[in-house]
Amino acid sequence: MNESKELREVVEEAEKNIPSFQNLGVSSKILSILSELKIVIPTPIQQQAIPDGLQGKDIIGVAQTGTGKTLAFGIPLIEYLAKHKDQRDLIVLLSRELAFQVEETLLKIGKAFGLRTSILMGGIAIHSQVLSLRRNPHMVIATPGRLLDHLKQGTIKLNQVSMFVLDEADRMLDMGFWPQIKQILLALPVRRQTMLFSATLSKEVMEVATKYMQLPVSIEVAPPGTTAENVTQEFFIVQKEDKSRLLEKVLAKYSGSVLIFARTKYGAKKVMRGVLAMGHKAAEIHGNRSLTQRRDALEGFKAGRYRVLVATDIASRGIDVKGIQLVVNFDLPMDTSDYVHRIGRTARAGAEGHAISFVMPNERRDIREIERLIRMSVPISQTGDLPPERVVHMPPRDQRPQRSFSQKPKKVFHNRHTNRHSSFHGKNTHQK
Repeated sequence: MNESKELREVVEEAEKNIPSFQNLGVSSKILSILSELKIVIPTPIQQQAIPDGLQGKDIIGVAQTGTGKTLAFGIPLIEYLAKHKDQRDLIVLLSRELAFQVEETLLKIGKAFGLRTSILMGGIAIHSQVLSLRRNPHMVIATPGRLLDHLKQGTIKLNQVSMFVLDEADRMLDMGFWPQIKQILLALPVRRQTMLFSATLSKEVMEVATKYMQLPVSIEVAPPGTTAENVTQEFFIVQKEDKSRLLEKVLAKYSGSVLIFARTKYGAKKVMRGVLAMGHKAAEIHGNRSLTQRRDALEGFKAGRYRVLVATDIASRGIDVKGIQLVVNFDLPMDTSDYVHRIGRTARAGAEGHAISFVMPNERRDIREIERLIRMSVPISQTGDLPPERVVHMPPRDQRPQRSFSQKPKKVFHNRHTNRHSSFHGKNTHQK
């Protein structure tokens, strides 16, 4: 009898120590939704960030990619909106794809609360975004450039924002994005809750971020630069002209879905054409592709219509595609910290994955920088025999796609003062 009682007490104590959303202060309605979605055990970043978020604290959260940062800030946002229907949340992100993904994740929970969202980003007619803003959304999800466009045009005001989220903060606050982010921060109310999340967060960025936050709680569930737990890695030293042949060998060895990173838009297109020539179904995502093309590529990759997706770093952060077997760094990233985000596209949510990087002989120093960042050594493998070189035809430089504004026809106007015609790039109009 005593043994049975002791065993029961041990089991009860063990159950108390199992992470649960019930212990985080989450409402019963959201708990029910999470249960239906089969989301039962919170990740470490969720376990630490949600209670502080629900208490209205400012947060700087650091966790490796693929660990559920979206729900870590999303649950506090939705809980607050459920009680304050007249308030507005603002989430600023790095890319269009990430905006769609965050909206999709949050609507799964927020739909039951009548959550209305509006996405502000390039690639979509600004008029349709203005219409969505007139419907008074609870949550605005935006990329920095398009949000500033709306601010300048007066189609949005941020004076009602009560909670502000900056996702992928390390990239958003670097030298390229900081001027835009600063303008957004200055347009926000001083009294607000701010949450910053990222996989890497330098000391310099934290110093800048804390100037615009109120006594932020720093949550670090993994040191900056920590890679996904179940991803294995290897480097190949290879000459530039042999990269495509090595890629063909790698794709023949692995049978699953593959995400390939190239450094430039033109490089991504060239790699994609080479992959097609090898007989694989492939698509590409980079800045020269329209929003429709990028969404088709990503959805096709998720659905298995394309085995290979070739991308620039626009896809290295926040793109959640389950079951990617292999990530290939055809080119090493320009920023070493992007290495963590790239290989984090595989081995997500506890799954296993592999990452291969092609390193040219003059890039050996980059290996040391990557290993210093991730605090581990990565084996260097031998290329061995490579298949014969394939000829991939690329269009002449003067026939490659140009920037869209240079392709627009000229718009002609009549100057009534000089009785002459003048023109600028724009759409054709009928002349009376």
